[in-house]
Amino acid sequence: MRGPSFLTAAFRRNKAGTTQAPHFAMQADASVAIGQPAALTQQAQALAARMPDLIVQANRTAATLAAGQHPQQRAGWGDTFWQYRPAQPGEPAAHIDWRQSARSTHAYVRETEAESAQTILLWCDLSGSMNWQSRTNILTKLESAILLTLAMAAALARGGERIRLLSSSGMVHLPSGGSLLERLALALVFQASTPQKNALPAAAALPRHAHLLLASDLLCETDALRGLLHQCAARGVRTHVLHIADPAELSLPYEGRVEFTGLEGEPPIELPHVQTLRADYTHLASARSGQIEQMAVSLGHDYLCHVTDTPATPTLLALHNLMGRRV
Repeated sequence: MRGPSFLTAAFRRNKAGTTQAPHFAMQADASVAIGQPAALTQQAQALAARMPDLIVQANRTAATLAAGQHPQQRAGWGDTFWQYRPAQPGEPAAHIDWRQSARSTHAYVRETEAESAQTILLWCDLSGSMNWQSRTNILTKLESAILLTLAMAAALARGGERIRLLSSSGMVHLPSGGSLLERLALALVFQASTPQKNALPAAAALPRHAHLLLASDLLCETDALRGLLHQCAARGVRTHVLHIADPAELSLPYEGRVEFTGLEGEPPIELPHVQTLRADYTHLASARSGQIEQMAVSLGHDYLCHVTDTPATPTLLALHNLMGRRV
């Protein structure tokens, strides 16, 4: 299947063979808007080349998800009946459905389905460590994160939710034209070509009572992540932490003398007999994941781990159910 024509046209090649795309200039309010054309970095060029395929996969995955899902419902203001629930102590008398309560020894409240759309904020980690894969036959962590983010955006948009994209500096104004996924893809490619000042989004830029999808390999300072999750909880922003991991990062499957080279300027480390470290390494990796999960859940957030050599659909199904759950 061919990639979306809008995206293909946006990343055309000129006579010199250089990939070009719209440039998004940073504005004073820390949001992103369309500006003048600019050359892409090598990472952004590679990402631009992969985007059409990722969009096609995201649409297919979202369609598969929608086919197996029941409508997500939550209590709120609206006219459509959802459920009866037992009245709580101190419940206003106007909330009680007396007809239903007369059929039982308990008082019941009639709840209607919420009709107002939620604001869903998407943040995808575009740091250098994400652009890695342990095998050529699996996606990089960055490709996996973008696939999951776009597929979730497609699924949520079908449900009428408001989708917004975040950069490390604040809200992103999407380019006009094309589908939602194409516009999200263009904005992500721009972000990949622009150095990000912060490893995580700023909580102060988040609207209250929104949902935040945070897709990252979480190779950041634990204290910085803890601070973000605390601030999100204080603002009523429910955060869904999506941990993107390469299988080698969880199991350390190497043997003998191995040199590990950093992707973000770290000095290389050479380790002899690396297999002797496997048990301790896997224990530490599991402990850190457990620490992040406990930290997120204790603050009212969610945590999911997606390994890049596994199918996207089960992760999206679990994530979709969490994001649709009434709080």
